[in-house]
Amino acid sequence: MLDRRAFLAAPLAALATPAIAQDRYPNRPIRLVIPVGVGGVTDIVGRIMAEALSPILGQPVVPENVVGAGSAIGAAAFQRLPADGYAILIATINHALMRAMNPDFQHDPVADFRPVALVSRQPFLLAVNPSVPARDMPELMAWLRAQGDAVNFGSTNPGAANHLAGELLKQVAGVNYTIVPYRTAALAVQDLVAGRVQLTIDSPSMLAPLMQAGQVRGLAVSSRETSPLLPGVPSMSQAVPGYDLSVWQMLMVRPGTPAPVVATLEAAAARALADPAVQERLRRAGVDTWSDTSAAAAQALLRAEVERWAPVGARIRTGG
Repeated sequence: MLDRRAFLAAPLAALATPAIAQDRYPNRPIRLVIPVGVGGVTDIVGRIMAEALSPILGQPVVPENVVGAGSAIGAAAFQRLPADGYAILIATINHALMRAMNPDFQHDPVADFRPVALVSRQPFLLAVNPSVPARDMPELMAWLRAQGDAVNFGSTNPGAANHLAGELLKQVAGVNYTIVPYRTAALAVQDLVAGRVQLTIDSPSMLAPLMQAGQVRGLAVSSRETSPLLPGVPSMSQAVPGYDLSVWQMLMVRPGTPAPVVATLEAAAARALADPAVQERLRRAGVDTWSDTSAAAAQALLRAEVERWAPVGARIRTGG
């Protein structure tokens, strides 16, 4: 059995193959491309990982935000960098939608990216304005079916994670409402509090404090199972079987990156994510870690998510 303390204390060279030490990777700073804006969950997670990886790898890991088009601009910029392990991408759920939302995107979200490690995941919280006469998910479903598209759902830009959450609920539960787009999630939540929209599904980092203050009513988490991040809040799947959404983050390199380099990065990420201090920082950021952080687990999740979200993304793009 792997001794946790020995694993965390061991030098990285001891966790990798002899070829890694011979190649002396890394011997200069590494860029971490963050394809979303500063201050969001993925940006915060990326910066936590950059700080955690730097001492393990023995070189600075430098975050760089390359923003736009639902992560597509950052992903395209990443593809222009050498496949040598000196550029890492931290991808999120938007990555699975890039081709579905934009058929002209030149890169395949699976074939053109090589996952290195699963980092974190965050269930969203479904919240309603207190004026909504529903105290739980069954009551909300009945109310939505009675109201139809008279109900407003606050969403950010098309293809954003909370937009996906709202579209998925319509699809799985067979309900309808009007999705109202906002430039930022904060503006949508502001109108939720004011009662101009009646519900949203978004980050607990924003909604949980408002729920605790009584300004919104949190009804359920979006993941299939309940979350330790929101104790006492039931899962949406209990009332809406088949509903499951978590926003995830994973580290990627370009295909063609030397196998010893990939092994070094996978080992470094595993070591960082096993550190209780890093886990606590991630929990404070509102995310949970995965029991299996391996490249194989990341690859399996990526393939499943691209397949799962492709039809949803196509409907959003065509307005269907």
